[in-house]
Formats: sequence, structure tokens, C-alpha cells
Amino acid sequence: MVSFRAATGEDAEDVAALHAESWRRHYRGAYADSFLDGDVLADRRAVWSARLTEPAPDGVTLVAEIDSELAGFVHVVLDQDARWGSLVDNLHVYPAHHRHGIGAGLMHRAAGTVLDRGATDAMYLWVLEQNTAAQSFYTAVGGRIAERSYVEPPGDAPGRLNGRPAKLRCVWPDVRDLLSRQR
Repeated sequence: MVSFRAATGEDAEDVAALHAESWRRHYRGAYADSFLDGDVLADRRAVWSARLTEPAPDGVTLVAEIDSELAGFVHVVLDQDARWGSLVDNLHVYPAHHRHGIGAGLMHRAAGTVLDRGATDAMYLWVLEQNTAAQSFYTAVGGRIAERSYVEPPGDAPGRLNGRPAKLRCVWPDVRDLLSRQR
């Protein structure tokens, strides 16, 4: 049975570990191997410790658990962009839990948060161009690709990237469309 709840500071280590593992699995080629095989966990630990111990008023992190163990999480920054709305800054699910509705459940809860707390009903995210599996998932829950850009290096450290990897903006102009796609 999957349960969903707001993340707390006590979740920082588990969220960071999943985030680092997901980057190692899906960002290889775009991000430098030296970063992914080196300090990516320390980098993500610093980010999530800060985000979850002193949350920003516009940031919402939700976790999905199975038997009290982290299965996935989503982080939303409300009203991040005047045109595109709220940003789904992170969505990660452990591979063992893929295709069990956890990602869709997290996306639906993110959309509900945007509907309840956002100034607009629009939501978007960035997905690596090379991550075609994630693109398929996002389009299956109603997203559409709106534009292409380039990835900014994590921590503003250019050496953490391989060249200039591309990313795609996936948008939901009205999160009600996502919410209507219950699985």
C-alpha cells in the first residue's frame, strides 16, 4: 500500500540518496562521470538538508512510501515562472517501483498542490532530452513539450556536465487536465 505525505527534515537523507541514485542512472552522458561517481550524493545531501529543514514558503516536497520506506518524491516550486506557472523541480521514483502508479500519484498530488496554492493553474518541468522514458511518462499524464534549452550545471560548476546537454520544457497549461487523467 502506497502512502503519500509532506516531507520533513527527517527525510533529507533518504530523498538525497534517491535523487543521487536517479541522476546516476538517468543523467549519465549528460553529467560528468566524475561528478556522478564522486560527490553527487554529498551535493544532493546539502540541497535536500537545506530544502527540508528550512523549507521555502513556495516549495512543497511530497514523498511516497511503501511500508514506511521511501519509494519516490516530488518537489514543486509554486509560481516559479510568470508564463509557465509552478515548477516540478524534481520527481524521482526508485526503479523497483516504476509502473506501479507512484509517479502518477506524485504528479497528481503536485497538480493538486498547484491548484490549491498556486497563483495560476499552470505547471511545468524540465526533462533531459536523452531521458526518453521520462518524456513518455510525462506525455502519458498530459504534458506536452513546449521548448528546448540547455542544462545548467549543478552547483554552477561547468565541469559537472559533459558538453552542452539539452533539456525539454514539458508543460501543463491547466493542471486540471492532469488531474482528469486518473489511472
